[in-house]
Amino acid sequence: MEIKVNLKSLGKRRQSVKTVTYEIPGHPKTLRELICAVTQAGVEEYNCRMETPELLRCLTSEEITDMAQAGKVSFGVNYGEKKADFIKAQENAIQCFEDGIYRIFLNETPLEALEERIQITEESIFTFVRMTMLVGRMW
Repeated sequence: MEIKVNLKSLGKRRQSVKTVTYEIPGHPKTLRELICAVTQAGVEEYNCRMETPELLRCLTSEEITDMAQAGKVSFGVNYGEKKADFIKAQENAIQCFEDGIYRIFLNETPLEALEERIQITEESIFTFVRMTMLVGRMW
């Protein structure tokens, strides 16, 4: 099944949000199933990217500026050889949702509980919002 997800690139100066289509397995009925399916799609994409290295990658001046604002300029290459573990990634995604690290909205309606039933149509758009701590530092 294909779902649409709103994404904002980290470090972008402009408030640009783009809609990306993900191919997920099955038809999720609950929020927990949706999180697991999106995590599976992300892990598969990451592992595939590791197996298929780019031959030549150039950065535009805009990309360099945006990455500099985020604090790191890189080609996006993972030099480690360890693939992402699907089960650990799912457990982490569920734990982060329970801890309030991110929120999920379905067509501007917040999804609150992991066992909450969801109805997905072709027009459904999901938005994942990472919450940011505004006070203090951990170091």
